Amino acid sequence: MIHLVRNSFFVFLLSVANLSLAQDLTSILENAANQEAFWSISVRDSDGIILEEFNSGKLIIPASNQKLFTTAAILDGLGSDFRFTTNIYGQGSLKDSVWEGDLIIKGSGDPSISGFMYDGDREYVFDSFLRQLTNNGIKSYSGNIKVDVSYFDNQRYPKGWDWDDLSFYYGVEISPLSFNNNAVDLVVDADGEIGAKPRISWFPEYGSLFEFINEQEIVEADREYDEFYRRELGSHRILLKSKLPQGYLEEESLSINQAQVFFIDSFEGFLRQAYMLNLNPQEVYGENVATESFSDLVTLASHTSEPLSRLIEWTNKESDNFYTEMLLKTLAAEKFGVPGTFDDGVKEVRNFLANLEIDTTYVIMKDGSGMASGNFTKTSILSEFLYKMQNHPEFSAFYNSMSIAGVDGTIGHRMRGTTLQNNFKGKSGYVGGVRTLSGYMTTSSGRELIVSMAANNFIGKVRPIDAVHERILNYLYEKY
Repeated sequence: MIHLVRNSFFVFLLSVANLSLAQDLTSILENAANQEAFWSISVRDSDGIILEEFNSGKLIIPASNQKLFTTAAILDGLGSDFRFTTNIYGQGSLKDSVWEGDLIIKGSGDPSISGFMYDGDREYVFDSFLRQLTNNGIKSYSGNIKVDVSYFDNQRYPKGWDWDDLSFYYGVEISPLSFNNNAVDLVVDADGEIGAKPRISWFPEYGSLFEFINEQEIVEADREYDEFYRRELGSHRILLKSKLPQGYLEEESLSINQAQVFFIDSFEGFLRQAYMLNLNPQEVYGENVATESFSDLVTLASHTSEPLSRLIEWTNKESDNFYTEMLLKTLAAEKFGVPGTFDDGVKEVRNFLANLEIDTTYVIMKDGSGMASGNFTKTSILSEFLYKMQNHPEFSAFYNSMSIAGVDGTIGHRMRGTTLQNNFKGKSGYVGGVRTLSGYMTTSSGRELIVSMAANNFIGKVRPIDAVHERILNYLYEKY
């Protein structure tokens, strides 16, 4: 009888303690500036035991926290050592340093034919191709540059992407052959007189596709910057209507149309700039060729990507939608066969989560990156997933792909100079009215926690939401 009373008293004390913790967490949220926001929070220790929660069983929009599910599934399905290989084949023969025939580039889904993996050298892969073609005795060619883009299906965008996002670098086309993240990099320099048009330049400058409609204006230096950049959907016309303060320098990456055409145009322009000329240009862009014929062709150049672990690191630290969806379709192609599709990629992510014994009833996925409307999950599921990933063979690559508070990636500018710097590794997320943050933290006592936080349905800027996230993390850091 005494034993029962003591146990009851102990349970009572635990209940009071847990109530106090909940009140502390609640008080932070009650004092938040954005009272209209819906908050959901789930906190576990490294053994998976729930320490604190607030609306953790309610559905939330995860935004880019969805990339955690996707990138983990990609690592699981492909392995951190997986690499992409992009080949240039020759259909024809070499005569007097002229390749008499077509150059055929077979896309393999590599998202990194850009500068991000190569110290900012956007032409690194093109330079490698040029050297190899030259080493094979080719100084010019007399056919077409063709592509095989059969590795993915023809759906350029995931379901649910907003049309308003499709002009910008975060809403680019997904294709098995890409260059420069399927974007054109625009630089606008307002160094002229007031009332004049700013100077514009772009990369790749040697392409012939783009038409820039420059209706911008330089205004007084103390005027507020008014930005307007858009690409007309379905075209290569880019509209520029910004009002830029005098002396302002703006850089913006805008999406391209027809990725395979962009690749051919860019590569042909690059070769032309290097004096490797097409002696008989016919401008047959974007033509597919039968994959069955490749065994009869000669390989003239080849590029192998960095390992998947590095690509995943870029994907999560920089929250790159393009990389995520490219890798998702690659996962689909490798698991279900060519062509890779968004639907099969999502299916494989859900299969992976189910194998972790995650209840996928409450993981509703429309894309891999989290930008689509219609994505839902729970913070309790995100924290459970992060707990279970600790025992996965690819956990090291997954963990190292996360942004470090105050150090790098999307939360590199947050929590800098505070006790949280270096003590939280995670993934942020944002779409309109949604801000999320999930990851792993080390507390003042050295305890390891798993945290997932989401604010949905807020109005205004994200800074007040970020401040609440940081107050909660500080509270957890000191408490545990």
